[in-house]
Amino acid sequence: MKEKILVTGGTGYIGSHTTVELINNGFEVVIIDNLSNSREDVLEGIKKITGTKPEFAKFDLCDTDQVENFFKKHQDIKAIIHFAASKAVGESVEKPLLYYRNNLQSLANILEMMGKYHIPNIAFSSSCTVYGQPEKLPVTEQSPILPAESPYGNTKQICEEILRDTLHSNDELNAISLRYFNPVGAHESAVIGELPLGIPNNLIPFITQTAAGMRKELSVFGHDYNTPDGTAVRDYIHVVDLAKAHVVAVERMINERQKAHYEVFNLGTGNGFTVLEVIKAFESSTGVKLNYKIVDRRAGDIEQVWADTTFANEELGWKAELDIRTMMASAWKWQQYLLENKEKYFD
Repeated sequence: MKEKILVTGGTGYIGSHTTVELINNGFEVVIIDNLSNSREDVLEGIKKITGTKPEFAKFDLCDTDQVENFFKKHQDIKAIIHFAASKAVGESVEKPLLYYRNNLQSLANILEMMGKYHIPNIAFSSSCTVYGQPEKLPVTEQSPILPAESPYGNTKQICEEILRDTLHSNDELNAISLRYFNPVGAHESAVIGELPLGIPNNLIPFITQTAAGMRKELSVFGHDYNTPDGTAVRDYIHVVDLAKAHVVAVERMINERQKAHYEVFNLGTGNGFTVLEVIKAFESSTGVKLNYKIVDRRAGDIEQVWADTTFANEELGWKAELDIRTMMASAWKWQQYLLENKEKYFD
């Protein structure tokens, strides 16, 4: 009998790719998503790749009654991967209460039901934003948790604290926080990828939409950072590499290989790229020139961050394998698929 994994936010960008990897590794997947920033037809893309359409429940995890009703019916869940959250740094600065309400309440509801229905394991979708603007690079899992630069980053810090406190009060629970750096790219099939509703908040979909002529130009936020070319530096990781790390984390918990009830791992490549370097990588891997302009810094953005991935590489036996050119080429292939099906995806 296949072990059942709940993926919250499973029709979203990272959630859908992780669902594919889980199914391909023999798990049964159930998805909860309120479709606030995703589309239900992502389920068909998952089916095209894996041959399996996962069970899907549409509701908001902040609705306590609906959460309880769901868990009453699914008490055989072996682990939860919790992606569901509001995730745009800039929007969180403008709408902090939305972020605190959505990101904290949803996790609290899940943890309450895990305790009530004896579901032992959760992998939490955390973020490198918990490090704030690091004083020393690259960041390790022991790097100081500095004041967050945005409400979004603060919700990730608080959620990790909620996890620690909850596990301290209930030794039946286990958790792994996976601190992502910057997920980009798309599945090699190009039938699932990053598809934000409305104007993108992340760099890569804005790049691909600009290249496709959907956006007039790409804005590069900030040119006076203390970096090689003045633009912000991030550690970009292919979403498929990231998804595979979630499978490893789930298997680690289910097979009781954790060294502690609560563990934390950085998920990145260990390399930092400036925004202009990413633009050049896109242009060289696709042959498409981008129209971009330098504008002022964006509120909430940090200057530079990249990961020390040694602990994840050694302890999880996982390593990011796909390079920046592969990331850019796969993102462009996905954008071309969207254009070929624009009546379906764009109004």
